Amino acid sequence: MASLLSPVLRRLRGLRRLPGLPRLAAEMPLRARSDGAVAGPLYSHHIPTSPLQKALLAAGSAAMALYDPYRHDMVAVLGETTGHRTLKVLRDRMRRDPEGAQILQERPRISTSTLDLGKLQSLPEGSLGREYLRFLDVNRVSPDTRAPTRFVDDEELAYVIQRYREVHDMLHTLLGMPTNILGEIVVKWFEAVQTGLPMCILGALFGPIQLSAQSLQVLVSELIPWAVQNGRRAPCVLNLYYERRWEQSLRALREELGITAPPVHIQGLA
Repeated sequence: MASLLSPVLRRLRGLRRLPGLPRLAAEMPLRARSDGAVAGPLYSHHIPTSPLQKALLAAGSAAMALYDPYRHDMVAVLGETTGHRTLKVLRDRMRRDPEGAQILQERPRISTSTLDLGKLQSLPEGSLGREYLRFLDVNRVSPDTRAPTRFVDDEELAYVIQRYREVHDMLHTLLGMPTNILGEIVVKWFEAVQTGLPMCILGALFGPIQLSAQSLQVLVSELIPWAVQNGRRAPCVLNLYYERRWEQSLRALREELGITAPPVHIQGLA
């Protein structure tokens, strides 16, 4: 992540020569400015940035993310620099929900260092934990690929977007979507309805430009309506303490959330 962002960060560091622009975290003392603005890192990996710096990061990351949807580092930067108001709404929804409030208080993380892979493997067929592990294996993905939050200037909101990233693969599992381009777009439509995050909306709207005509037809006619309907019907998926639901059957969890089976099988489409 650091190496991929270094060209952008070098450009931002160049802005410190302009009047009125703050320096980046590595060059800033850990103190609060007299105007109350963030003047130092608030959490691990935090890089304080001004509104102008955030705008530049948002523009550059949006261009790269649209060009290559698999640039998850750029998607991450886009989400952090454009989603402040939406993250506050999501945080408040979590605070009002007993399970969501517990997540905010305990701040669980999903990574290979926190998952008991042996326990997940021993769970019954069809359980959430076993199906999540199967998703990771079949699609050759790892929960450790999620980038740490850097540009959110609020420690609690930084956790909210980190949590969103780390449950993304859980949403793939719940929706039965693979990690090909079509599957990612379908999940983005679901996430756009669920979260309202600008990066999800942009991904949902512009991701399809890379699809074949056949896949685009299936997406528009069947998959988008299905994803939107499920996104509206399901309660906020950030309020689910997945780590305490590993033994619950995936079918039962889908029924609880009102998530129906995909209308078509998309594994072979791209």
